[in-house]
Amino acid sequence: MNSPGTSLFFNSRIERLALARRRYFEEGLLPSGIVSDAVYQSWARCQRLHDGPGAKVSFQPVSTSRAHLALQKNRDLVHAWLEELPQLQSVLGATSCAAMLTDATGVLIGATCVGRSHERIMPIATRTGVNLCEEAVGTTAPGVAARTGRAVSVDGAEHFFDEVKAMHCAAAPIHDTRGRLVGVLDISSEAIPFSFDATSVVGLYAAAIENRLFISQSDQHLVVRFQVDAMLLDSRFVALVGIDINGQLAWMNGAAARLLGLPPAERGANTSSVEEAMGASIAQLASLPRSGSAPLQLANGLMVWARGEMRAADGHRGLVPGVDEFGKRDPTPAPAVTSPCALAAPSDEETTAELATASAIEEPDVASAPPGPEAPRDASEPSVRLRECGNDLIDRTLETYGGNVTKAAEKLGVSRGLIYRRLRNRAQARR
Repeated sequence: MNSPGTSLFFNSRIERLALARRRYFEEGLLPSGIVSDAVYQSWARCQRLHDGPGAKVSFQPVSTSRAHLALQKNRDLVHAWLEELPQLQSVLGATSCAAMLTDATGVLIGATCVGRSHERIMPIATRTGVNLCEEAVGTTAPGVAARTGRAVSVDGAEHFFDEVKAMHCAAAPIHDTRGRLVGVLDISSEAIPFSFDATSVVGLYAAAIENRLFISQSDQHLVVRFQVDAMLLDSRFVALVGIDINGQLAWMNGAAARLLGLPPAERGANTSSVEEAMGASIAQLASLPRSGSAPLQLANGLMVWARGEMRAADGHRGLVPGVDEFGKRDPTPAPAVTSPCALAAPSDEETTAELATASAIEEPDVASAPPGPEAPRDASEPSVRLRECGNDLIDRTLETYGGNVTKAAEKLGVSRGLIYRRLRNRAQARR
């Protein structure tokens, strides 16, 4: 049988990795086909940063002030992590794994470690403030994930330092609404290899934390949830987009980018209009129900189930439904929808007319106006005329400002809250 020193093809993964590692660090031969390009690039960087793989590595915390600053700066991230932590601990409870959360620079800001008897590295590496970046501890999953922006695993001898070869790690990045890296979630096991796909698990929970972070950072956004199955709207697989008060597509999570067919680079950039990306106008998206779901056809033709929610700094604000659950505008109950295509969204003209009523009915004081020579006999006619005048005024103002509801509201001296309340009241009246 071929010995480990002469063959790369007939040995176990551990033996092939050990051989590739020795040949790279001792002979300079590239570990092609044995380790991923991301790990190899990390080895190359670490060779420039450190004395060598045999050097001593120390898992030391940063200064107290820097650790406190990291915790304070990432309060939203830590809060999102704590919300997912009970479920994550339940999932990992019977394994040999611990979970860790670092900030964008590699400083540990959250961890779970039970201190098992065989663990030597984990108890010291999971202390708050320990720096897990490449510059401090060499090649690790958190460091590589932070560099590449992708979920990655670093197993055993793939770590740069010899002292860390007992570790098995998988990590995934976490971004904010602007697409910037804000943290990394890591799952690690010491001396015991993973017996499951740790990269998939850590990627799932990193996405869940990221979703919570996105929503917490959306104080003035219309948040739209959608997926191909309505059952997934409350799951970690939900697609999320945020639309700001100016009607611009402010952010989207990874699931949304994949369903919309947009590259990851556009996740935090306003490179597409709302209608180009979602296949629906802002008025239609604002009409999505806050609970339950409604069908929505995306611009790429994909039919999904969607839900909308208006968020404000003082808490959740319900979206205004523009149609009833059966997709009809008359109050007569209709049979349940059997096809997603059966739901009709309101048109921009209908929504604009509804917005106009807020100014026409709630702002003017009809009682204080002097009666004209042709005073109406029907008490309902003044409201009708005011609606017509208000609709015309709103139409002109919106046209002047290119459909920007915020600027139109400022010009007319009415609040967005008044508009949303009026839209809600009219929608409820239709029911």
